[in-house]
Amino acid sequence: MLKKSLLALAVSSLTLSAQAATPTSEELFELIKQQQAQIEALQKKLEATDKKVVVTEQDLNVKIEATAAAVEQSVASTGASKTSIGGYGELHLNRLNGVDGAADKNEIDFHRFVLFFGHQFNDKVRFYSEFELEHSLAGDGKPGEVELEQAYIEWDYANNHSLQSGIFLMPVGILNETHEPDSFYGVERNNVEKNIIPATWWEGGLNFKGELAEGWSYNAAAHSGLYLADGKYKIRDGRQKVAEAPADTFAYTGRIKYTAVPGLELAATLQYQDDMLQGEDYLGQGKLDATLMEAHAVYQTGGFSLRALYAQWELNDMIEDTKAGASEQNGWYLEPGYRINENWGTFIRYSVWDNEAADSADSEYSEWSVGVNYWLAPNAVFKFDLLSQEVPDGKDKYEGFNLGVGYSF
Repeated sequence: MLKKSLLALAVSSLTLSAQAATPTSEELFELIKQQQAQIEALQKKLEATDKKVVVTEQDLNVKIEATAAAVEQSVASTGASKTSIGGYGELHLNRLNGVDGAADKNEIDFHRFVLFFGHQFNDKVRFYSEFELEHSLAGDGKPGEVELEQAYIEWDYANNHSLQSGIFLMPVGILNETHEPDSFYGVERNNVEKNIIPATWWEGGLNFKGELAEGWSYNAAAHSGLYLADGKYKIRDGRQKVAEAPADTFAYTGRIKYTAVPGLELAATLQYQDDMLQGEDYLGQGKLDATLMEAHAVYQTGGFSLRALYAQWELNDMIEDTKAGASEQNGWYLEPGYRINENWGTFIRYSVWDNEAADSADSEYSEWSVGVNYWLAPNAVFKFDLLSQEVPDGKDKYEGFNLGVGYSF
């Protein structure tokens, strides 16, 4: 633009001069020399300006590249690019016939919709959470709940040792920590871990975990405890879900796990809680202490699998004032399975559980389950099972079938 302006200026000057008077050859030559000098002076200024612009642009590019590199380095060092999302869900159809006068149970329910959110802050610190909607619809008068099952910071404070702080799943049983529907047989979770452990079970506090030696790992946790309100005696009723939970006393959990043999997992958990009344003493006899003992084995070789678990609670005898036999609550199950191929698998399970096992009265439940899983993909599955129960006198007895579909990602 500037060069065009200079040319126009020169032409304009010549035109004006011509209009004033017709110059002689000498005058015209002198005029051209003057105009040429002016043009050369303006060109020098233009070149100087262009150099400044080029230098400024180069400096700016260098600064932009340096800033971008610094941002990329910061992102890499802080783990800002390591935020993850996942989840699982399952739909159940229960068609169970009540036996000996019990009401039928026929319903369809999107039992769980769960989202996982995680973030890696750096090589040693990470966050993990599990957000769940149960039974599809929550609110006043609705069947479901919105729950925060996990939300903790994990810190690797030493090689092969870490600390979880926040809400975490109890290190007990087979299903409590790993319960995605594509990871187990049967539409519903087994009744022993549901009613005795009681899965799914989470608390708030500190959980130390790590490796003691090759194939040996441990957990040592101090956390919130169960709370049996007045009139309650079943362990499952004591879950507080870390929701403005009474915390007059804490509970302590330890687990040892052995996995040195390929395909084999052996584990044992011990938990002690010194007061399930959380200081209320509505029984008028002091604290209600309780101890949980659980052991399990999982074995996988080729297509064959086997799961076996036993769990038992021992409560202070004063719980007998609320419910006879409730000072001991126990259960066990045995589940062989066979993965026929990458799509099909089948299983059979026998379960026994009793929330009033301390007396001689008939209070024991037992259940046979047999069924198949069809994996559409490694993490998407259709399920079908048949069940038949034996129950104490006067309790509801069911037999029938369940259908389900589940996924995880």
